[in-house]
Amino acid sequence: MSAKKKTTSKKRKTKKSKVYVSPIKAGVLCLFVIALGVMLLLATNISKTPSPVKTDSLPSIAQRFEPESAKNKTEEKKTEKPAQTKPKPTVTETKPKTEPEKTVQPKPQAQGTTQQSNQTSAQTANQTQTQTQTAAKPVATETAKPVQPVQNTTPTQTNKFNFPEAVNHAEICFVFDDGGQNLNHLAKYLELPFPITIAVLPRLTHSAESAKRIRAAGKELILHQPMQSVNSNVNPGPGAITPEMDENDIISTLFININEIAPIAGMNNHEGSAITADAEKMETVLKLASDNGIYFLDSRTNADTKVPYVSKQLGYHYYERNIFLDNEKTRENALAEIRKGLAIANKNGSVIMIGHIWSADFLPALLKEIYPELKAKGYTFSVVSNSRGIK
Repeated sequence: MSAKKKTTSKKRKTKKSKVYVSPIKAGVLCLFVIALGVMLLLATNISKTPSPVKTDSLPSIAQRFEPESAKNKTEEKKTEKPAQTKPKPTVTETKPKTEPEKTVQPKPQAQGTTQQSNQTSAQTANQTQTQTQTAAKPVATETAKPVQPVQNTTPTQTNKFNFPEAVNHAEICFVFDDGGQNLNHLAKYLELPFPITIAVLPRLTHSAESAKRIRAAGKELILHQPMQSVNSNVNPGPGAITPEMDENDIISTLFININEIAPIAGMNNHEGSAITADAEKMETVLKLASDNGIYFLDSRTNADTKVPYVSKQLGYHYYERNIFLDNEKTRENALAEIRKGLAIANKNGSVIMIGHIWSADFLPALLKEIYPELKAKGYTFSVVSNSRGIK
């Protein structure tokens, strides 16, 4: 009995040595463990929340379904960046251009105009970096250089005589008397590059031939009708109207002269100061001219001419000379008379200036010389029949 009691007492002692945990402590411990687990879960979630920052690098929905286009876009972006930096190597390209061997070799190979553009671009590239980018510009300036002297020379040619500007396209009519005497002299006037009127004397060796050549050259032909001057010792030439002639003599003389060189646009008087001052004889002349559809140009060899009076009485129109170009046979005098004629043209709208075929040694050359400037200044050129100077 005593032995059994001892063994039971030992068992009890051993049971009392075990740790006893109350339910409350166990519950608190469980809550602590649960809370710790929750905290760990929250900590892991918080550490995963910065993922939106990484979404920028993630491909979009369109990129996911079109991965090839996205790659191409990225590649294009990568290629665009070095393209922006490509102008920098062009600046360093000046190094090979400075080498004489490389620049000399292409010259003999290319014989065309492209060599000049390459040479100019190489020279400009050595001077400044900006000129290397615009190497083609010097080529344009080189082509423009030969044009500049032309532009500089033309104003000097058109302003050589300093003629005044034309007022309302003032009109100039040049008439050249005494045709029929010399064909070589006549040829120089037929070469003039503007319309002119030429008056041919009748019954001379070259009268008919001169008339043919004038018409063939497209110039206006008129009869240079000889008339007696105040000085009776002066011979006006064959086919002249003289003071002793009556009406029938005048008409027959005019018909012979006109038919020799016809067709003609008009007539003017050669000498004739005695006849143009005779109203009766001029009435016969003007009536015949009007009946045959030709005009009369009064050369005004006499200040007492009766042509304006008779024309007014008959109701006829006529023309009259304003300037004689070569009463003094010099270039300086002719040029001075031309300036006077331009003043008349600018004032009245038209001028009729008469010269002579026998001034062929200087007058045609002078007229060719002044023509470009007169045209550039706005003057117009006309034959007498189309002139605005009709009276």
